[in-house]
Amino acid sequence: MLAFLGATTLMLVAGAPWVLPAGGTDLRSPENVTVSITDDNFTLKWDSSSESVRNVTFSADYQITGMDNWIKLPGCQYITSTECNFSSVKLKSVYEKIKLRIRAEKGNSTSPWFEVDPFIPFQEAQIGPPDVHLEAEDKAIKISLSPPGTKKSVMWAMDSSSFVYSLVIWKNSSRLEERTKTVYPRDKIHKLSPETTYCLKVKARLRSPRKDGFYSPVYCIKTTAKHQLPSPENVEINAENQVYVLKWNYTYENMTFQAQWLHAFLKKIPGDHSDKWKQIPNCENVRTPRCVFPQSVFPKGIYFIRVQASNGNNASLWSEEKKFNTEMQTILLPPVVNMRPINNASLRVCISAPTESENNSVNQLYPLIYEVIFRENTSNTERKVLEKRTDFTFPNLKPLTVYCVKARALIENDKWNKSSVFSDTVCEKTKPGSTSKASLIAGICAAVLFIPVVIYGVKFLWQCISYVFFPSSKPPSTLDECFSEQPLKNLLLSTSEEQTERCFIIENTNSVTIMEENDQIDEDHRKYSSQTSRDSGVYSNEDENSGCKIGEDESQLAGVFKLDS
Repeated sequence: MLAFLGATTLMLVAGAPWVLPAGGTDLRSPENVTVSITDDNFTLKWDSSSESVRNVTFSADYQITGMDNWIKLPGCQYITSTECNFSSVKLKSVYEKIKLRIRAEKGNSTSPWFEVDPFIPFQEAQIGPPDVHLEAEDKAIKISLSPPGTKKSVMWAMDSSSFVYSLVIWKNSSRLEERTKTVYPRDKIHKLSPETTYCLKVKARLRSPRKDGFYSPVYCIKTTAKHQLPSPENVEINAENQVYVLKWNYTYENMTFQAQWLHAFLKKIPGDHSDKWKQIPNCENVRTPRCVFPQSVFPKGIYFIRVQASNGNNASLWSEEKKFNTEMQTILLPPVVNMRPINNASLRVCISAPTESENNSVNQLYPLIYEVIFRENTSNTERKVLEKRTDFTFPNLKPLTVYCVKARALIENDKWNKSSVFSDTVCEKTKPGSTSKASLIAGICAAVLFIPVVIYGVKFLWQCISYVFFPSSKPPSTLDECFSEQPLKNLLLSTSEEQTERCFIIENTNSVTIMEENDQIDEDHRKYSSQTSRDSGVYSNEDENSGCKIGEDESQLAGVFKLDS
């Protein structure tokens, strides 16, 4: 009995979803809920968890960040399918955060809410394909593109002119010759063959934030037959001095040409701007494939140029449009460099713009930086410096030395590198600084002080040489005792200074006797032997203890001592 009651109770519980009042939990919440946004098209998708239950509907609410209450999501109330479109929702901005929730409903029963993570519509949005319109020429296809979304698009309202369009084109007969290029909303695809079918597809993308769109459907069109007059080709424009020279190639002679220009920014704006092209001065009804016009015609900016040929009433199609950037074409002229010496062995360098570039827009609109090459005139070693200033100094140079300098101007711009040629080389000689003068004075003083030292040294050296090779004529000490007066000091003195009146030298054949004038003969005389009758200039005493001999004949005085061998 208890077992039977237990089984009945279980059946009642199992049957509860059919008998529970409204608000019960017999319905489960939707699963795999996703939000899909393409352009201004908002779609909410989900999977049903109550497929076994019939007549189930779904409803969704939304809430903007900062709101306390939930609002019914338009287009998503009592939906019987598993998706709904809520593009009509009123949003203040596609950049504000939004929250969604969805639940299942059946009669008075509802499932718990399933909440979608908050999202910003612009971040989740995908770029749809642009609308494409084609028009054929003989060697080109004109293409007109409308930006993704509708004309009243909210999602891309701020980016309609920021789209970049990528095109893939190929011959219908062969997909192997595909080529991809970037095009403007109004553009031409050139270098095609006449009477040939081409197919193409286009997609839009944003660079910032980076978003790639979906390709359009494939469009095909056949080019026309060859035109009677060909279009001018190879259009080029170059800056020369203060003018622009526009040139092109053309096959036929005796033709008349005209050239027009258009602001490049108009190419990015959707719509027809064919009436915005303007005639280039001096390039209307010209008979040669070139024309010259002042640079003032084009202020700073980017332009497109096109050329048309005509012969009477016949006119060619317009040439391929040439993109022209005045910044890239303007010639940057070399600066003028001046250099002069200053004190302390330094050189001052001054840089200025050339006279003919005073009206040059590049010098006025962009900050210039100068590359300066500095070197000694006799050396190949260069010093390279980059200076934003136009007045600076090279210090600590050698005095009275020639240095050379040259410079060129550079544009300080990250988009492209542009520089002038180098200026003429300027050379200048440095002046002697205060340090050089002090060194000169010190050198002179040292020389003045050094001269006496040199003189004294020479004198001392001469005395040494004289002592060795020309010794003094002073007699030995044993002879010096024989004189009562001061002995003779230097026999090299002149004859007038010699003290010879007190002493005589008598030379004999075998010996020399020394006698004192008016005195008696010293018995203890000393004897000196003589080798020759002529003075050798070298003296020595062999025996200082021997006596002195006096000769009897004073008439044989020679005035020179002779040494015994």
